[in-house]
Amino acid sequence: MAREKTSPRNKTSPGPTHKGGTRRRSPQIQKPKSRIQQANERKIIDAAIKQFSRHGFRGTTIDQIAHRAKLSKPNLLYYFKTKEALYAQSLNYVLDIWLSPLETLNPDDDPETALSNYIEKKMELSRKHPDASRMFAMEIIEGAKTVRSVLDTRLAALTKSKRRVLAKWSREGKLARIDGAHLLFAIWAVTQHYADFEAQVLSQTGKTLRDRQFFEEATDTIKRIIFHGVIR
Repeated sequence: MAREKTSPRNKTSPGPTHKGGTRRRSPQIQKPKSRIQQANERKIIDAAIKQFSRHGFRGTTIDQIAHRAKLSKPNLLYYFKTKEALYAQSLNYVLDIWLSPLETLNPDDDPETALSNYIEKKMELSRKHPDASRMFAMEIIEGAKTVRSVLDTRLAALTKSKRRVLAKWSREGKLARIDGAHLLFAIWAVTQHYADFEAQVLSQTGKTLRDRQFFEEATDTIKRIIFHGVIR
């Protein structure tokens, strides 16, 4: 009997193998995300941040996030397989926003100008992203279980480098001789207060940072307090 011919198109190559005859899988190339996929992921993360900032991790459900994002639950789970994965990705997004202004402190800049710009950017973030600030604050209060590795590596390295910048300004007589860590902590505390304790600010002043005049008054006051204390 004649053997059946195999069409070259249908013939598959066994590909490379490991020792012992085990076939090695070719690495899969991840396709770039479409604009729709990117938009949906951003929509989900925005909704997640709002929910997590109000109810914490344990008090938030995937159904609530899907409802807020105006997506079906299966559609949401297509992008983020678990609540834990979505929570971690949302915190990474918040950290990217929060750390970017600190990266701009340059040792060659005038310290008053540089710190003034930093305070303005931090206040702008509290005005535009109060939910992100509250979500991050809740994570820290609960022990930073999800972002601990980032705090111990990325933030620690960034803070250390900016403390060297502040120390340089101190040696040059442009800044009071203080530990730069405490100055950074003070700026973080006072700028993020307007987001994290927005309800308290509203109850005491009748305003929030969404009021432009109040925002400018608060920013100017913070700068004057900081500069009168440390700028030479």
